[in-house]
Amino acid sequence: MMRGMGNMQGMMKQVQKMQKEMGQAQEKLNETEFTGSSTNDLVKVVFTGNRRMKDIQIKEEVVDPEDTEMLQDLIVMAVNDVLEKIDTESEKTMGKYTKGLPF
Repeated sequence: MMRGMGNMQGMMKQVQKMQKEMGQAQEKLNETEFTGSSTNDLVKVVFTGNRRMKDIQIKEEVVDPEDTEMLQDLIVMAVNDVLEKIDTESEKTMGKYTKGLPF
């Protein structure tokens, strides 16, 4: 009986260690900055890993009051680009902890 309890304690320590490592990895990911851009870098956006926008840069040549739809499309393209980068990095960073876990 004692043998099983020791094994359980060891397992709990491993789980606690993994939780701490996961928290640190998530925190680092949240602080990382990601840049997304549209075609020809006409619009660039900077997000942190926790999906907060920090900056947007729009080149003057795309600002046309007669064609706001093009600017909107470029912004959407840049935002989608950066979110895809965040998703990829999140999976790479956090996937090692969640692989095989049922959700």
